[in-house]
Formats: sequence, structure tokens, C-alpha cells
Amino acid sequence: MNILLAEDQAMVRTALATLLQLEADYSVTEAADGNTALALLKKQRFDLLLSDIEMPGHTGIELAQYVQQQKLATKVVIITTFGRAGYVKRAIDAGVGGFLLKDAPVAELVSAISQVMAGKRVIDSELLLNSLGDQDPLSEKERQALRLATEGLSTSEIAAALYIAEGTARNYLSEAISKLNASNRIDAARIARHKGWL
Repeated sequence: MNILLAEDQAMVRTALATLLQLEADYSVTEAADGNTALALLKKQRFDLLLSDIEMPGHTGIELAQYVQQQKLATKVVIITTFGRAGYVKRAIDAGVGGFLLKDAPVAELVSAISQVMAGKRVIDSELLLNSLGDQDPLSEKERQALRLATEGLSTSEIAAALYIAEGTARNYLSEAISKLNASNRIDAARIARHKGWL
């Protein structure tokens, strides 16, 4: 089986790749960030995308959305350190087959991979229970604008990055701030990230 492993922490990525090759004799291609993973998904066929959520470039959920939009045969399993409620709901909406915490034993990961490849969905029970909490109030455009704001981009730079008018970018940020009852865009981003909505 051909796996694309997207993980920005080099030590974690290398250890995981080695363990998967030893444990189940998988062929593993490594990507150090979301942009590299996306480029590989566009160029090559993979049976499985095993991805972290929070990475430079594209997030694991954005990669899953790409797989879903392009109707690729690639199955997706997300592994994360963060059990944030919003992540699980967004991952499920993006068609993710598995969602596990990084501290799960390797045997559990290998088992989850084979279940996902067989068409089942495997989600850590603790994460699933947590996900039944708050509803994500942000639209996809508000989320993108807020994410770019956390990277230090100005309103005009956000507008350029999203191919929208500066006034529209300002509106997206204002809406996000208002929906999250935040005092400013930094506070809004902090709240959204804590909830797993960013």
C-alpha cells in the first residue's frame, strides 16, 4: 500500500514512517508541510493520506477537502495531538475515514488504517464525544481570512490572497470577530484555534 505521510515535525514524521514500514511493510512518501503534500497529491496516486492537522501551508483538513473535491480514490486518516471538538466535525464533513490522537499505539494506527481501507470509519471515542459540543459558527471564507490574519497578513494582503476586494476581507474578519464575541482579529483567531475551528 502506498501512503502519503504529511507531518511537519521531522522527528515524528520519520519515526512514524519507519514504524509503518516495519509494522506493515507499507510504502511511505513523506511530506514536511501541507503545500508539499498537496503537490504530491496532484502528481501521484496514493492509497492513503495520513496527515497531521496543523501544518504550514495547507492543514490536514484542507488536504482532505482537496481529496474529496477531486473525487480521488485516496482514503484519509488524520492524526493529531489536539483533541479539539471542531476538528472532528470538520474532518467528518471533509470525508475523513479515520481520526486518531498521535499518542495512540502503532498497532492501533495500523488497525485503523486497514479498517479505513476496508471502507469503515474509525474515530477515537474520546474525540468523538468531545465533538458533540459547540457548533462552528464560521463560514469557510471567514476561517480563511482569520487564518491569514494569524500569519500576520494585513487586510489588503488577505484580500489579495483570497482574490476578493479589501472591503470584503474586512467584512469577513468583522463577521468572525462578531460571531466569536472576540475583541479583535487576534482574539478571534485564539478562540477559533482553541475550539478547533481554525
